[in-house]
Amino acid sequence: MTSISILGSTGSIGTQSLEVARARGYAVTALAAGVNLDLLEAQVREFRPRLVSVAPPYLERARARLEGSGARVTDDPCEVARAGADVVVGAIPGLAGLAPTRAALEAGTPVALANKESMVVAGPLVWELAARTGARITPVDSEHSALFQCLVGEDPADVLELIVTASGGPFRLEPADLAQVTPAMALRHPTWTMGSKVTIDSSTLMNKGLEVLEAHFLYGLPLERVKVLVHPQSVIHALVRFQDGNLKAHLGPPDMRLPIQYGIDSAARGMRYPGDVQQARRAPGPHTDYPLARTLELFEPDFARFPCLELAYEAGRRGGLAPAVLNAADEVAVAAFLEERIRYTDIARLIERALEEAPDGKLSWEGIEQVDAWTRARVGEMI
Repeated sequence: MTSISILGSTGSIGTQSLEVARARGYAVTALAAGVNLDLLEAQVREFRPRLVSVAPPYLERARARLEGSGARVTDDPCEVARAGADVVVGAIPGLAGLAPTRAALEAGTPVALANKESMVVAGPLVWELAARTGARITPVDSEHSALFQCLVGEDPADVLELIVTASGGPFRLEPADLAQVTPAMALRHPTWTMGSKVTIDSSTLMNKGLEVLEAHFLYGLPLERVKVLVHPQSVIHALVRFQDGNLKAHLGPPDMRLPIQYGIDSAARGMRYPGDVQQARRAPGPHTDYPLARTLELFEPDFARFPCLELAYEAGRRGGLAPAVLNAADEVAVAAFLEERIRYTDIARLIERALEEAPDGKLSWEGIEQVDAWTRARVGEMI
């Protein structure tokens, strides 16, 4: 029986990971949550983990509510990451997910990675750490899982480019004036059900920019060979173009439980890219009759309408600490937009200014912490 620990168990990916665990019979070793004690308590009562973490202000309340459950309660998600499961699902959103992801890799535990920010801001450091401890990393993001499945068994030298798809969000064509967009409008994603931060990022295409950087670091392909196509139907999740001109495309329903299952099973079985030729085992699922008789469209992205995508490429070209600046500025700007303190179009403007003003520095764990703190303070001042 595969055992898993989940970082971010009460979020969108975390709750769906537990649905997969229920269906597949995974044992749940530990759960890291934040502030949603009602949902966490229900998860603990059903899955019986031996360790749980919550946000520090909620520690005593969580201990009182979970008394008698058999779970030890802490306020450190890194303990959950080191709890000894076969696979850690890294699903804490934002830069907050980096430290526990790092802790899991330091312990040599395979990570099914949904927290794209860890790879975006610290990709080379993450791979150095994984190489030192022997830990494996498999992707859980739908696009990166699709790329992984297209690349398994292929020679990296044969790969010309990676293509991730974007739904285009709710504002691909309308309204003409994006300055009038409200949080309620931006949170109505046409295809996926996600947390508020990721949903806003999807609407600005920043999420796709982060995924470009993640693919660049995950698969080691130069940034200019990682492309984006807008695909409103969200059926094609990614494509790989090979040197001879052939393409592989991964198609499937927009259901995150599928890449979650694939990522966990791949990590548990020791799969990695490059070098593997064996697919992770597949279990019967709810989409075997998913209809494909439909029109599938692909469009070039509009960089002028969605400047966040170009800002992500620019941060990747600069390298070093620039992706950490990009990520921190976006987190602060999106939070301010959701609080209606700035306009929708100010998100990109704030990120651009932060990248212009940020100090240069060599990529290091300490440097990431320092530039993250600087960026959050500076963007706060701009707001």
